[in-house]
Amino acid sequence: MNLVRFAMIACCAAALAACGRLGPLQPAPGEPLPVKPLMARTTPTPEQLLTPPTYARPERVDELMKRSRPRRADRFDLPPADGGAAPLPAGIEEESSSERAGPVTPQ
Repeated sequence: MNLVRFAMIACCAAALAACGRLGPLQPAPGEPLPVKPLMARTTPTPEQLLTPPTYARPERVDELMKRSRPRRADRFDLPPADGGAAPLPAGIEEESSSERAGPVTPQ
């Protein structure tokens, strides 16, 4: 049974590999190229249609840090003094367990 399964998988892989034929793209026989855009002076060639404009592929900026620098001090990035959770702002009460959103479990 394993040999039959292996043979089926090998045949499917070979069939899929044959589908990936590379070659120049041509319009179907008897079909014209797309019509000229309204504001264009000439009808674009297939090569122009397949070339993405610069705004479609912006250049990446892979600027590496040349020198590591320590972070600036942030006066708001401090843990609570007692090491627990941060206190809630004034006027806000902690919600009870019945008010929390989430899945309901039957009792």
